[in-house]
Amino acid sequence: MNCIFCKIVAGEIPSYKVYENEDVIAFLDIAPVSHGHTLVIPKKHFKNMEDITGDELSKLMLGVKAVAALLKNKLGIAGYNLNENNDPVAGQVVPHIHWHIIPRKENDGIELWSGSSYLAGEAEEIINKLVS
Repeated sequence: MNCIFCKIVAGEIPSYKVYENEDVIAFLDIAPVSHGHTLVIPKKHFKNMEDITGDELSKLMLGVKAVAALLKNKLGIAGYNLNENNDPVAGQVVPHIHWHIIPRKENDGIELWSGSSYLAGEAEEIINKLVS
């Protein structure tokens, strides 16, 4: 497999490791949105949210929780954003599921997305597709 994250798990590529347990590894993002921006990945390869099993997703999220607390406590950040890009159209660059933990400070200038609104009838159309 030619997955860069699997190579990091195997120790073939160096990383700034923040956290590790038997199921997950966390390391600093090489192109951080903010200082301390960390990626949390399962050690087993899963492409995306649909690919990962429920059991492995639970383990991954427990790792995300532990790392988020570590960042908040040790870096003294006010909060953080959690983000998982699912598939290339959503910005997933590495096809190995991973969560971004982006440390936030007051007035840091980071804007993750802008909101919009539905045109008349659009919300109802979406709801009809989802619940029918």
